[in-house]
Amino acid sequence: MNLYVLIAGTLIIVLFSWFFSIKEKRYHGVTRFFAFESIFILVLINFRIWFKDPFSINQIISWILLLISLFPAISGFLLLGRRGKPENNFENTTVLVKTGLYKYIRHPLYASLFFLGTGVMMKDPGYLQIITGSVNLLAVYFTARIEEKEMLTRFGDSYLEYMKETKMFIPFII
Repeated sequence: MNLYVLIAGTLIIVLFSWFFSIKEKRYHGVTRFFAFESIFILVLINFRIWFKDPFSINQIISWILLLISLFPAISGFLLLGRRGKPENNFENTTVLVKTGLYKYIRHPLYASLFFLGTGVMMKDPGYLQIITGSVNLLAVYFTARIEEKEMLTRFGDSYLEYMKETKMFIPFII
């Protein structure tokens, strides 16, 4: 793993976390940093075998998860921008979005990180990859929990009701 690439990528993730969350006192950005960082590390670990043995079961599962990760990311981001009436950046929504994918799950963007991280891990699921993938899963979960507290503060009882109506990451399951 190239140390310079690791440092440069980590700095970019730190800046993203600072400018889009932490600076605004939205502390889910701290745990989300670990989700992004773990995915970045998984990519660095696995990039050499990204297309190796393309029809192996690990590669097929990996590509399925990577493709699945696109839908909640694109859909969630577009819905927040269109329906959430964000101030300054997409995270500072002024309207609680409960349509589209948000009708079924509260955290499509974090679900996307879950599928993305797991998909990258499945490229070559060795011990280091499984540990790093587990860090991603924990970071995504804790990020969502922290953000839910922030949303309860922002939207109050309407968010509490919304939590009762939806699942966190996967419709009808989790």
